[in-house]
Amino acid sequence: MARISGVDLPNEKRVEIALTYIYGVGRTISKEVLEKCGISLDTRVKDLTDEEITQIRNVLEEEYKIEGDLRRE
Repeated sequence: MARISGVDLPNEKRVEIALTYIYGVGRTISKEVLEKCGISLDTRVKDLTDEEITQIRNVLEEEYKIEGDLRRE
């Protein structure tokens, strides 16, 4: 199970949908992040490599305000 920003992403969901489980990430931001990382929208979370998860995590944390930062604001 992939864990990004303290949120466990469901393994059987497509990455595009699973990223929306993170507070502050909708379908639009999800698509932008996956395009920047070069990951297909149809990929399942269980099929992501550790490197791809790290790429997604880095892009989200560096370029977007999500989870704790967004809730604090």
